[in-house]
Order: sequence, then structure tokens, then C-alpha cells
Amino acid sequence: MLNLERLRTLDALARHGSVSGAALGLHITTSAVSQQMAKLEREVGQRLLAKHGRGVRLTDAGRLLAEHASRILSQVELAQADLEAQRGQVAGELRVSAFPTAARGLFPVVLAELRKAHPGLRLRSSELEPERGIAGVVRGDLDLAVVLDWYNKPMPVPDGLVKAPLLDDPADVAMPAGHPLAHRDEVDLAEFAEDEWITWGEGEFCHEWLMFTLRSRGVEPIVGHRAAETHTQLGLVAAGLGVCIAPQLGRHPMPEGVVTVPLRQRVRRHVYAVWRADADRRPSIRAAVEALKAAGRGVGRPPGERPDGTAG
Repeated sequence: MLNLERLRTLDALARHGSVSGAALGLHITTSAVSQQMAKLEREVGQRLLAKHGRGVRLTDAGRLLAEHASRILSQVELAQADLEAQRGQVAGELRVSAFPTAARGLFPVVLAELRKAHPGLRLRSSELEPERGIAGVVRGDLDLAVVLDWYNKPMPVPDGLVKAPLLDDPADVAMPAGHPLAHRDEVDLAEFAEDEWITWGEGEFCHEWLMFTLRSRGVEPIVGHRAAETHTQLGLVAAGLGVCIAPQLGRHPMPEGVVTVPLRQRVRRHVYAVWRADADRRPSIRAAVEALKAAGRGVGRPPGERPDGTAG
């Protein structure tokens, strides 16, 4: 009889490609991974791992069993989802992630509301960029991820995942209060051809979107500074070091000395939740998505605030 937890360990090894990666994904130690694999090898009577440089690789038997393990674990997920659905109870553990501004702008309200409404639900959250969130859901390390794409640059979603739109997040240009365009009602990206941009890290989805969008407007971007967090970017803007794109979600309160002006092109991010199709019937997933949608409906400029962030 094959042990389910040992099959889960083998599946994690196959997906992550290393003992340390499997341990991180399963939230156990590397020695625990090695022990589980040694027991599984004794159970099946075959070598499943072989040394490969400083690491390990799956043998032919290991790859064969890993393929079966993936299908078995998917069926177990379906069975658990069906049992949860039949009980109709929102309970158990739910592992969720969100990109930084959604973690700031949505999670405090959503997670607190879920904990209050469903005391039997154990919530585990993490802040991850969209690509890492999607990868975590695909691997099974996460149950649900809040991710994004842009109006002119979709984020690919792998087969086997379900997605639900949460909100459209308008984005403005943030600039120092003394910038020549700070008094305008709206601006065009082409007007910032001579400005230094404060952007995200090299290779990140949002950085690549900004480079693509600026170049499509005939602007070869001058990148002065990089920062992952919106509030770090806005702090650099406040210091007069450049301009940045400032989506509304999670950006308040605005630093003193920063003005935001809407773009004539009406730039928006699409924010949505993704989860595995085999977990679609889990009440905990349904409850989380509904709570995220409700929070998304309340996102926007605070009542009475002008686009430049000052009180009306």
C-alpha cells in the first residue's frame, strides 16, 4: 500500500527539481524529505532517486511513479473538495497569496472578514508577485492566488486553473508636486519622454509592461530607479527622483509632495483570483473569492478626494 504523504513528497520533488525546493514547498525540513523518500523506496523496492552532482534526480522508476502520484493527488483533491462541498462547511486550511499592492489593499479586510465569518478556517497568506503566485497554485503549494495583468498585456494562465475577475484598478502617473505637468487634469505618456522613471525590478511582469507600453507610445524609457513596492516608488517620487505609474489599489496614504494625474489612455490593471480546477467545489475557495470580490467593489479613490490625492 503506497503512503499518500510519501507520494506527496515525491510529487513535490518532481515539481521543484530539488530536495530543498520540495522541503520549502511542503513546509518541512530537507531531512524529512530524504526520510520520506527512503521509506517510499523501501515500500516499492526500487531506487527512485539517484545522485546528480550535488543534488539528486529522479530515476526512470521515480519519474514513472511521480506521474502516477500527480494523478492520485489530483483525485484526492477532488475527493476532499466533494466532501467539503457536501458538508457545506468553510473549514480546514486555505493557503493564499497576493501581489504586494493587493496584499496591502485587499488582504487585511478580506482575511479578517473570513476569520470572523468562518472560525473553523485556518488562513495562511503570503505576498508574492503574480508569476510566483500562479506557479505556487500550479504546484499545489497554494490554494488561491490574487494576480494581475494589464489592459494591453495579458498574463498567461496555465491549463487546469480557474480564474475570477475581482476588480479593474485604474492607474495614474505619480510625479513631484513641482513637476511641470502636475497641474493638468490628464496627461499622455509621450509627455514623459525626458523624465526618469521609477519602475519595478528587471524581468518583473509590471516592469516589462511599462517598457512595452512606453515604447508603443514612441518613448524610449529612461529608468532611474527600481523598487518592488509602490510606496517605495512613491517615496522616491516625493524626493524628486522621477515619476512612476501609481495604481489606486493599496497606494493610500499618499506621501506629501506627490501628485497623481490620470492618463488620457485610461490605463488599468485587471485583478483576479486563480485556483486549481480540481478544487473548484471547495466552500473555502468559494468563500474567499466572494470576500475578495466584495472588497474589490470598495476599491477606489476615497470619497471627496481629487485625482491629485488632495481633499476635495
